[in-house]
Amino acid sequence: MAKRKERQFGPVIRERRRQLDLTQQEVAHRIKTSTPYVGHLESGKRHPSDKVLSKLAEVLGLDRRDLFFLANPRAVELLRTPTEGGKESAWTAFRKDERIRRVHNIAADEMELLGRVAAMGEIGSARDLIYLLTTVRHVLGR
Repeated sequence: MAKRKERQFGPVIRERRRQLDLTQQEVAHRIKTSTPYVGHLESGKRHPSDKVLSKLAEVLGLDRRDLFFLANPRAVELLRTPTEGGKESAWTAFRKDERIRRVHNIAADEMELLGRVAAMGEIGSARDLIYLLTTVRHVLGR
C-alpha cells in the first residue's frame, strides 16, 4: 500500500506561487522580504514568523490557519485529544471529581455552564475547564 504523501509548507507555497504565475522576487516584494528568504521558505531551510506567514497567506490567497499548521505541524498534535481506548473524556472525569469541585468551589450553575461548553467539543483536560471557569468568573466579576 502506498504511503500517503503529507503536504508540507515549502512545496505548498511554491506550488501556489507558480499557480499564480508569480516569481519569488514578486512574492518577496509583496511580503516585504528578500528573494533569497522566499527561496529558503520554499526549500524548508527557514521557518516563517507569524507576520510573514500572514502576509504569505494574503498574497497567495491561502487560508492563514491551514498555512500555520503546515508551517507548524507539531501544533496539530498539541490540539489533538489522546484517543486511548476506553479512556473517559476530560469532562466525565471532571464531573466525577468531587475534590476538584470542592477545591475550586464550583457552584451548580458553573457546572452547568462547563457542561454546555464540553458539549460543544472535546475538552483536553480538567485544567482546560478550570481555565475556562476562571475566565468566566473574571468576566463576571466573581
